[in-house]
Amino acid sequence: MARPRPQRLNPQPTPKPARTESAEPAPDPASQATAKAARKTGSTRASKNGARGRSGNPAKAAAAPSVARGPATAADWIAGARLRTLPLAIAPVALGTGAGAVAIVDAPVDWVRALLALVVSLALQIGVNYANDYSDGVRGTDAHRVGPARLTGSGAASPKQVLAIALSFFALAAIAGLALVVITGQWWLLAVGAVAIIAAWFYTGGKHPYGYYGLGELFVFVFFGIVATAGSAYVQALTVNLEAWTGGVGVGLIACAVLMANNLRDVEQDRVARKRTLAVLVGPLAGRILFTIFMLVPFGIVVFWAFLYPPAWLVLFALLAAVPACIIVLWGRTSRELITALQLASLTALAYGLGLGLVFAL
Repeated sequence: MARPRPQRLNPQPTPKPARTESAEPAPDPASQATAKAARKTGSTRASKNGARGRSGNPAKAAAAPSVARGPATAADWIAGARLRTLPLAIAPVALGTGAGAVAIVDAPVDWVRALLALVVSLALQIGVNYANDYSDGVRGTDAHRVGPARLTGSGAASPKQVLAIALSFFALAAIAGLALVVITGQWWLLAVGAVAIIAAWFYTGGKHPYGYYGLGELFVFVFFGIVATAGSAYVQALTVNLEAWTGGVGVGLIACAVLMANNLRDVEQDRVARKRTLAVLVGPLAGRILFTIFMLVPFGIVVFWAFLYPPAWLVLFALLAAVPACIIVLWGRTSRELITALQLASLTALAYGLGLGLVFAL
């Protein structure tokens, strides 16, 4: 008879030791729910801020950008000035000074006035570039960028630092403008300067920046075309002639082309960020056509003046940069191609302003 085999008792499983990767205790369900609700609320607020815009107050800015790096180097600050846009500030002053020389009777060009006008124009251009960096950064628009990183959006510099630099350049423009007012005795120019600085700030600043409603090109055309050119002529001769008005239209249109190339590069990202630039409103195809019009119409003005100032025909050599820019924008698709077109358009503006200004002056 077989002996019954004794039954084995099943021991209780030994509990696995707790993981020791973190010394923090596991959160209870209530705290998890609270945290989730907080994140959802924050996300909703961020979305609403992106739609409505922010006032630009650093205290209301996001605590930290999505991608933090830094601190900003000297190269970062130089890049923040966006040097490729500076020809747009030089061109109208050169053209306006040349146009003013035509209207001056028995007197040479006043180079002190010309230099002060150049300082005003450059300081406004750099100031608006930093103000744009600041405003887009605190609003969260630059979180969608595919182009070069910005100081505020990347976290390389704090919003307050970028704002301080922007205001410093606006102050420099105001000081140079005040000097021009004192020298010329034309005190009403203070109002023009004040409007220019206010317009530069509200381009992307404030709760309802007009640059987010398709009016950026209008701002560029008026202030970096008409006002800068006519103003540079006025401080020379205390009058504005036809050369200055038409020249201002020409450089203003090329400045619009530069902005259009920049916005075409970012059109999809701006649409996501609800930044309704002109390129977003009209669409990429119409935007590319507008770029071409902005670039080529100014040369019709050159042809007009060439019949009165024959050396103006030489300014048509600027088409060597303008035409390739148009071809790239019409058929290019990558961001790198559009950046190249932007650079060519800036070069066109410089050649146009310097060339036509010299023709008028000489």
